[in-house]
Amino acid sequence: MKQSQYRCKKAGRLFYRNRLMLLIVLLAGLFLSGCQKRNTPLQDGESEYQIYYMNQAANKLIAQPYRTKTDDTERLVGELVDAMLHVPADLDAQAVLSDKVVYLGCRQDDNVLYLFFDNNYTSMNACQEILCRAALARTLTQVPGIEYISIYSGDQPLLDRNGMPVGPISAMDFVDSITDVNAYERTELTLYFTDEDGTMLYPEKRSVMHNVNTSVEQVILEELISGPEQPGLMPTLNSHIKILNVSVNENVCYVNFDAAFLNNSLEVKDYIPIYSIVNSLSELSNVNRVQITVNGSQEVTFRENISLNTLFERNLDYTGGN
Repeated sequence: MKQSQYRCKKAGRLFYRNRLMLLIVLLAGLFLSGCQKRNTPLQDGESEYQIYYMNQAANKLIAQPYRTKTDDTERLVGELVDAMLHVPADLDAQAVLSDKVVYLGCRQDDNVLYLFFDNNYTSMNACQEILCRAALARTLTQVPGIEYISIYSGDQPLLDRNGMPVGPISAMDFVDSITDVNAYERTELTLYFTDEDGTMLYPEKRSVMHNVNTSVEQVILEELISGPEQPGLMPTLNSHIKILNVSVNENVCYVNFDAAFLNNSLEVKDYIPIYSIVNSLSELSNVNRVQITVNGSQEVTFRENISLNTLFERNLDYTGGN
């Protein structure tokens, strides 16, 4: 009897061990097949894009590869947006767009893609909207010929915290690792505005709270466009100017405005808007010179007097005291 029980126990252990080995083999096969699937070469006419989703904590973006043979821009954009709305079942993430937001379509104008959503877009909380903005920019600027996106909610352009249109957004407007959209930091800025005569620049110290995912250079330009707070000072830039892009490379700050920059109707000397920008940005330790472009072109003359085909340096000759 004991020998029979021993044989049964031994057989049982062998049975479960074999079952365990079989399970391990199956899991290994699934893992390898998954790896092979991810590493399979692109087929003829196929392209791969990174689709961006939001993690479950709603404070970080997650990228997932997506392949398609669609090459028509409008259809491709619709397909990528649809992919953003439907999170893969095996990905621990959620869609960046609220399920209440309806995508209405798009329109391309040169290198800018205009995205139209219903009014519910602006009902998203600020943190989710920042992530959504970043995800849309990073996903859709991968499409050939698209460098910027512009978001509309209903028939109105997306507005910033000052009530101004956000304007075209590029993938470069966001830091490489968006880790915490709830993180804000306070930055002390020195901005240069003019007086009623419009002939000199005067510094205004300003303490600004901004999201860590927005560059300080971008914040400076936004604050200049919003105008001065200090009594007696006057604006140097029209409030409807749009910032298309801003970046820094080797101590040169590259600023790209839309065409509204050339329509500066303020009664100020020609050099005032230029050096308001240059001197304000040059207050940063990482900026020594500034390159200003309009719609990506530097072959432009500002007010028929100042060529933008140059690197501007700080000029305190036009700066008065406090």
